[in-house]
Amino acid sequence: MFAFYGFLIFLLTLLILFAVRTPVGVALAMVAFFGTGIFVSTASIGQLATISFSVTSNFIIVVVPLFILMGEVLSAAGIGADLFRAAEIWFRKIPGALAVATIWACAIFGSVCGSSPVTATTIGSMAIPQMVKRGYDRSLALGATAAGGTLGILIPPSIPMIIYGVITDTSIGHLFIAGVVPGLLLAALLSLTVILIVKRRPEMAPKVLEEPTAETKRSAMIGTIPVVVLAFLVILSIYTGAATPTEAGAVGAGGAIIIAWALGRMKLSMLMTSLNKTIHTTAMFMLLLIGGLFSSFLLARLGIPQAMSDLLTSLPLPTWGIMVIINVVLLILGMFMDPGSIIVIVIPIFIKAIMALGYDPVWFGVIVTIQSEIAAITPPVGFNLFVLKNVTPDTNMREISKGAVIFVIPMLVCIVILTAFPQIATFLPSLILSK
Repeated sequence: MFAFYGFLIFLLTLLILFAVRTPVGVALAMVAFFGTGIFVSTASIGQLATISFSVTSNFIIVVVPLFILMGEVLSAAGIGADLFRAAEIWFRKIPGALAVATIWACAIFGSVCGSSPVTATTIGSMAIPQMVKRGYDRSLALGATAAGGTLGILIPPSIPMIIYGVITDTSIGHLFIAGVVPGLLLAALLSLTVILIVKRRPEMAPKVLEEPTAETKRSAMIGTIPVVVLAFLVILSIYTGAATPTEAGAVGAGGAIIIAWALGRMKLSMLMTSLNKTIHTTAMFMLLLIGGLFSSFLLARLGIPQAMSDLLTSLPLPTWGIMVIINVVLLILGMFMDPGSIIVIVIPIFIKAIMALGYDPVWFGVIVTIQSEIAAITPPVGFNLFVLKNVTPDTNMREISKGAVIFVIPMLVCIVILTAFPQIATFLPSLILSK
């Protein structure tokens, strides 16, 4: 009972701090600091400093700025436009070709970018005007881009997966590899959703009639080769064990700069802008991570994760029924919290129950990442919705939300498939473990 009341006080205090617009990382750190002093002991406060030093000096954290830099450089170099043009040619003969092309361009760019907003912005700035120009329904164009952008955090590299890995002490390399097949599966489900929508209402996506020239096809294919090769090298180096995730991040960041330079798009001003954005994003990430680990320490000392585990495992339900409850909770929280906050606040509470139920923490990391994707496109605080509002200032949030919400369905279907067949996520990581 003490654990329940302690958790209630923890949540209420956080909500008050959020209401006065306190940054999430700062709010978590404040609650953990004062909560530890009041409910645990003043002597235990010193352990928070140890936690902070431990996480910031951990070599694996270097992967964060490296992957962020890789995505920022490629975004500034206009790689997103190259990917969209190529995907437009590949999918031109199927219903909703440009929307499907947008989704797969996001998937490919997501393989070199661990951020959902960056993916949505990079591809959306090119794709949305093209779709609107060709007569596509604006809500479909916006929704496909918002949903496609979320693939940036499921197909490795992935910033939320790094947060999850650090918080739950799960191998980040295994999480990255586990996201590959589910990422491709989700891209296919999102594409199928577009096709079904257009089949039902053809006027939403007029057919692309013009046939690209041989030169256009050739240049479009060539434009995708560098980023595809870079993504392949990064993922393959992790999978084979030739490089740690951090070393693979260094290869990716260096490769991105070389690609931009080879394409003649590398300028000092562009590199400085990319570095500034990387520093800003990394600082926010570190603040959120430290605050999350502080709160995890407090919750663990209060016995909340164990109490929650005991409660869930004692329910007279099959394991899949308990997973439904957990997913519903994550779905509801995703409507009101950003993905990073959900991971650092809620996952430490659920992870013990997940493992007690016999589920693989790597598999659950993929499920949590998909839930993070849903959170990114569900109003009222879906981050990708606000990003696309900035990309297309002439539209409104209602129109963006209307187009995006329909794509929650294929994401939920993907979770159901992965729950029924967890091997889809765990097969590749199991091969690494067996080596």
